[in-house]
Amino acid sequence: MKLPMRRSIQDEALANENLLGMTPVRVARWLEVEDRVVVERPRPSKRGLPGVGERVSYLLSMRKIRLDERGSFLWHLVDGERSVLEVAEAMREQFGEEVEPAEERVGQLIRMLRRERLLAYPGWDSVPSVSSALE
Repeated sequence: MKLPMRRSIQDEALANENLLGMTPVRVARWLEVEDRVVVERPRPSKRGLPGVGERVSYLLSMRKIRLDERGSFLWHLVDGERSVLEVAEAMREQFGEEVEPAEERVGQLIRMLRRERLLAYPGWDSVPSVSSALE
């Protein structure tokens, strides 16, 4: 039996929004290696007992995530200027049938990147300032 994931109050409110009109922004440090984006997972921000699970998860997971061709293309488009719908349309133009249904696939990827705290929705999530390249 699969247990449902615990969702925050913000996620519950966001579930009622039209995400296609929202403009996500990158909030993780990253660089390009051989035409692919490599994103660094941010360190956990919670301190004390509430952050124990987050810290354990961080220690057990990969620190850097190498995106594939489609993920790297999406990463460059998610700049806080383009809506999710605009990103989906650009993905469709670049990759054609292999990303159909584009809106659904882009939405899934953006949700996954947001869950990993690599992307954020300004106004819904805290948006830290980050440098664009890993040091």
